[in-house]
Amino acid sequence: MEFCWVTLPVKDIETSLAFYRGILGLPIAYRHGGEGVEIAMLGAADQPKIELIQRRSGSDARSHSDITVGISVPDLIEAIRYVKAHQVVILRGPFAPNPHISFAYVQDPDGYEVQLVEAK
Repeated sequence: MEFCWVTLPVKDIETSLAFYRGILGLPIAYRHGGEGVEIAMLGAADQPKIELIQRRSGSDARSHSDITVGISVPDLIEAIRYVKAHQVVILRGPFAPNPHISFAYVQDPDGYEVQLVEAK
């Protein structure tokens, strides 16, 4: 398994990009928006990333449950079997939102979500 990103919910993605990109100098790996969400992934191609997510739901409420850590795995189904064998709680998944990626969420001992990700 390999660390790939941490997800941070943000109030204003432009303000956050001004900080992470403008001040800290992290490059934008990709950026896209969809229904109710704007996402920017920052960091060099071969480095772990910071994923910024602005939800347009009108809520500024954030909690530690909004913070996730992404872990790349070579085989998602095998990774799920492995963590289940170690009594790790599977929160959601597996999902495949498109043909290029699938993921599942597990819970760490402090209640933070860890996203297991298989890129195809």
